[in-house]
Amino acid sequence: MNLTPEQIRGILIYVFVLLISVALHEFGHAIVADKLGDDTPRRQGRVTLNPLAHADVIGTLVLPLAGSLFAAAGGFAGGFGWGKPVEWQPHRVSRRWSMSTAKILVAIAGPGMNLLLAIVIAFVHTLLLSQDVLARSGAVHQVLLRAALINAVLFFFNLLPVPPLDGGHVAQSFMPYRYRDQYNQIARFAPFALLALLCVPELRVVFTWPAQHVVVYLYEGFGRVFGVA
Repeated sequence: MNLTPEQIRGILIYVFVLLISVALHEFGHAIVADKLGDDTPRRQGRVTLNPLAHADVIGTLVLPLAGSLFAAAGGFAGGFGWGKPVEWQPHRVSRRWSMSTAKILVAIAGPGMNLLLAIVIAFVHTLLLSQDVLARSGAVHQVLLRAALINAVLFFFNLLPVPPLDGGHVAQSFMPYRYRDQYNQIARFAPFALLALLCVPELRVVFTWPAQHVVVYLYEGFGRVFGVA
């Protein structure tokens, strides 16, 4: 496998951005569970912005790196990954919250952090462009643009109503009890569905298409605010 210096740099940047993005995603789960009254994430050292506390060796480093190398070599799948799941106990939340509500809030907090990060990146990026601090042809410009897109992709991907994604937990919480057994039976095949979504380009558009449009809307919106075409 002969990779150009530009490809190697792009892969390393991607893995770094994914590490930060996944860490913020898991931090979102941890901080919301903590605020709802369960101190399990805090006791396990997860209420922190330290990326290493949320990194999974396989999911955050090895798999994204291997997938990116495979994609660079002409494979069909790009790098993707996950962080170390946040452990929390729904029954330990404050009595002000029902367990179902707590599960929903904790579940959406992770993708919510990715959406927030995408918005912040687009805002700061557009502001820097408006002040001529960055050039559109520069490396930093490309890194920020890619970081915004990665976080938008993580937002939509994790909200898919497929276990064990966050959207799957939300769907289960909304589902009437009489249907949950059937849902759990179907959930056993969820890993195969996720594998297909990640490996088949025609299926990846389910979450990449809305992510791309959101990023475009963000940059267009902030561009109008700051006078950037």
